[in-house]
Amino acid sequence: MAELRAELAALPPGAPVRLGKKTSNLFRPRAAVDQRLDVSAFSGVLSVEDGYAEVLGMTTYEDLVDATLPTGQMPLVVPQLKTITLGGAVTGLGIESSSFRNGTPHESVVEMDVLTGDGRVVTCSRTEHPDLFHGFPNSYGTLGYALRLRIELEPTRPFVHLEHVRCGSTAEAAEVMRAHCERRTADFVDGTWFSPDEVYVTLGRWADSAPLVSDYTDAVYYRSVQSRHEDWLTVRDYLWRWDTDWFWCSRAFGVQHPAVRRWVPKRYLRSDTYWKLVAFEQRHRWKARWDRRRGLPDREDVIQDVEVPVDRLVEFMDVFALEVPIEPVWFCPLKQRSAEDVWELYRLDPGVLYVNVGFWSSVALDPGEDPTTHNRLVEDLVDRLGGRKSLYSTAYYDRERFWELYNGPAYEVLKKTYDADGRLLDLYEKTVLKK
Repeated sequence: MAELRAELAALPPGAPVRLGKKTSNLFRPRAAVDQRLDVSAFSGVLSVEDGYAEVLGMTTYEDLVDATLPTGQMPLVVPQLKTITLGGAVTGLGIESSSFRNGTPHESVVEMDVLTGDGRVVTCSRTEHPDLFHGFPNSYGTLGYALRLRIELEPTRPFVHLEHVRCGSTAEAAEVMRAHCERRTADFVDGTWFSPDEVYVTLGRWADSAPLVSDYTDAVYYRSVQSRHEDWLTVRDYLWRWDTDWFWCSRAFGVQHPAVRRWVPKRYLRSDTYWKLVAFEQRHRWKARWDRRRGLPDREDVIQDVEVPVDRLVEFMDVFALEVPIEPVWFCPLKQRSAEDVWELYRLDPGVLYVNVGFWSSVALDPGEDPTTHNRLVEDLVDRLGGRKSLYSTAYYDRERFWELYNGPAYEVLKKTYDADGRLLDLYEKTVLKK
C-alpha cells in the first residue's frame, strides 16, 4: 500500500489519475492518459471463511467465484460479466438475478480499505468512517479506490433449475416478477423482453441434482429462453450464462451462427473478447467508415442500464419500444437489502421493488438528427418515472440536474473530506464531461 500511495503522490499535479487495468467494463469515451496507477498487486482472494471472504479490490468476479465455489459459497450478488472487479462493482453498481433479495454488491461489504484522493488509506465500515462507506458506491473512483474488502458470502447448491415463464405483455411480466420477488418463491429472478407481446421471466431455484445440464458455449443461452420451458445449469455456468455471448451482443461478431461458433475456441467466447473488439473499433472506426461509404445511416450507441419502479415498467417500455428500436432487453428486479442504510450517491426507496432495464446496441439516426437523441430521451424518461440511471456509460445531464439526481451536497462534503485538493476528477467531470 505504501508503494501505491507513493505512486499517487508522484504523479504530476493536475495529471489525470487512472488505474492500470487490462480490462474495463465502462462504455463511455475518455481522454487518453499516459500515467496510470499500477494496481496489479491488488488482485487476489486473501481468505474464504464461513460466510465471509477477504478480497483485494482489483480481483475479478471470475477469480472470486473460483475461490468461493469450492467451499460451497458465493458472493451475495455476482454481476454477469467475468472481468468486472469487486472494487469496480462497489464503486460503480453491480446487479444480478439475486438482487431482489440481496440488493447490490456494496450492500454485502462489511469493511474496506480505500486509497483516497488525498493519499491516505482509510479503513471504512458502517461504524468507522461511515460517511465514506456510504458515499463510496456510485463514486466511480472519484473519491478513491477500494484496495481490500471484506464481503459476505451465502451458501450455494450444485445446480440451478430454471423455469422460463412466457408472458404476453410487459404488464404481465412485471406482475410475475413482483409476485415471485415478494413471496420469495424463487432464488433468482430476471427477464428477457423480445417484443411488447413476447417477454420471458426466468425463475431460478437451487437444486441438489439435475437430470441433465446445458452447455451454453455450444448453444446460445438467450435463445434457449424462447425454446425451453425449463433447464438446468451447474451453479458456475448459471453465474456466467450471460458472459459467453455478452448477453446477446456477440451476434454483432457472427459467433452466434453455428457454422462460425463451431470453429471459435471456447476460451474466446467471453465478454472481454467482445469488449476488446468494440474498443478496437472505437479507436479506429473502420466499420463506421465502411458503413458510411456504403451509404448506411450514422448510428447512435445506446448502451445503458436504468432502474425504474416495477409499477412504472410498462410506461417505460411503451415509450422505449416506440422510440428506441432495440431488442432484446434485459429485466432484473432490484430491491435495497436493508432499509437502515442510506447510500448517498445512489439513493433508492428501500420500500420499492425496482426493475433494472438493460439495453446495449445502436440506433440508426435520421439525416441531421442529433447523435445524442435516444440517450437523452432515456434520461428524461427515467427521471419522469422516478428511476435512476447508471453512470458506467454515456450521460448528458446538465450540471445542475446531475447534482440534483446524484446528491451534490453530500458529494461535495465527501470530496472536501477525502480529496480536498481535487487530485481525482469529480463525478460530473468523469461521467458526463468524459475527462
